[in-house]
Amino acid sequence: MSADRAVLDEALERGEEEGGYIEFKERLSRSVHLSEGRMESLAAQLRHRVLSGDGTATYVIGVTDDGGIAGISREDFSESMDVLSLLAEEAGAHIHDVETWGVGDDGLVGVATLQEGAMLDGDDDHIVVGTAGHVDHGKSTLVGSLVTGRSDDGEGATRSFLDVQPHEVERGLSADLSYGVYGFDADGPVRMDNPHRKADRARVVQEAERLVSFVDTVGHEPWLRTTIRGLVGQRLDYGLIVVAADDGPTRTTREHLGILLAMELPTVVALTKVDMVEAGRVSEVEREVERLLRDVGKTPLRIERHGVETAVEEISDAVVPILKTSAVTKQGLDDLDYLFEHLPKTAHEDGDFRMYIDRSYSVTGVGAVASGTVNSGTVEAGDELLVGPMADGAFREVEVRSIEMHYHRVDRAKAGRIVGIALKGVREADLERGMVLLPADADPAPVRRFEAEVMVLNHPTRIGSGYEPVIHLETISEAAVFRPEGGQLLPGDSGTTDVEFKFRPYLVEEGQRFVFREGRSKGVGTVTEVYEE
Repeated sequence: MSADRAVLDEALERGEEEGGYIEFKERLSRSVHLSEGRMESLAAQLRHRVLSGDGTATYVIGVTDDGGIAGISREDFSESMDVLSLLAEEAGAHIHDVETWGVGDDGLVGVATLQEGAMLDGDDDHIVVGTAGHVDHGKSTLVGSLVTGRSDDGEGATRSFLDVQPHEVERGLSADLSYGVYGFDADGPVRMDNPHRKADRARVVQEAERLVSFVDTVGHEPWLRTTIRGLVGQRLDYGLIVVAADDGPTRTTREHLGILLAMELPTVVALTKVDMVEAGRVSEVEREVERLLRDVGKTPLRIERHGVETAVEEISDAVVPILKTSAVTKQGLDDLDYLFEHLPKTAHEDGDFRMYIDRSYSVTGVGAVASGTVNSGTVEAGDELLVGPMADGAFREVEVRSIEMHYHRVDRAKAGRIVGIALKGVREADLERGMVLLPADADPAPVRRFEAEVMVLNHPTRIGSGYEPVIHLETISEAAVFRPEGGQLLPGDSGTTDVEFKFRPYLVEEGQRFVFREGRSKGVGTVTEVYEE
């Protein structure tokens, strides 16, 4: 809770204005404010507020339209932040900070500061871990205990450190993701004493010699699109998937694990809630996880048997460490600390510059800005680049006006950095997610069709010729048509298929991995051959 109400009082005094940057909301709910048609209009409203505030907007939650303090429950406030995060992402912004105050016996009112874009200057010794797993399996609770060093109360208290307070070091990821950070110095872990205090989060970033950032995804089935974009469209160093000992692996567990492993992301499996069940049940779930890993060609490594030092040495896209944890008793947390302190930063690609565009926006006085993760190489202000392919397959010459990283202007950015690149020679309206930036002397060819090896993770019947899922490849999210070799693919099958983008070409290369999805049908694949236009 914030003690000083100056920020709240200032916002209430200024009030909502037509063309202003302040917005009052009593609460935001998934069922009402994310309904078809409503979400688009609210995202447009948020975008307008951000632009009116020169890149910053203020949302006051828990107040009436006329600024009267109503207060809402903690659960409603947490949901409101989830919805606001989703709306912000759709509007090309992110939640930068949240301050809350108590109202009445158990109510909350809060001020959320939103900023345009999302940039992070990741240090070479700064690893980023994406968490995944089924809803209520304890992802956020486990991460909350790691970043604070506190035991959970058995009711998920430590998860609130992630749900309401997105970390100051933001990544440009999809909405409904939350953030946590801790670090290490010569004396061991550097944790947050009070995660709700902005200065305390900044202290960890300042004091730690090595940082670990968590991108905490969501386990609810309806939000799988968000999880896919968080795990596929960004550059993570490691995956951490949780499996609750009382529940065991679920369909969502298999889907999330399949996505992580398809991206060849080194992954750790944490069995959570081991304090809630008998030892025999824990062993049973552990064996289930091992079978699940072996079924997809991976080698499980029990940390309890082989040691955490061995896990650090052996972890790879083929070897998956497994350990038992409890956020209540803190079992296994020391081993996770050791892992995250000693795991190396995964290597980024060398070679020529390449960046797939995740979002674009226009800045007054600057023009079109393309934001994304630098996949390989380096880029400097003044560089001549190509951007495309456009809808007709053409690439356009552009010049780098400037580069921003975490809102700080830089002259140069290298692989693994999330940046915003201001471009001369193109309108923001012409830029689309999934396009790519390349050196001016590159000779790219647009691709509409390619061949891929795919594995069907889930499908109610079979995949036949003409099947139309959405492909998630790098930042590309596009409908495509499948024509499997042999005419069909059944659930659990692996096979070759011809893939054709339905509406437009993209830059696709052999070896790239992707996820495909259509309703409850999901799978993963690897590009094996491209057919240039």
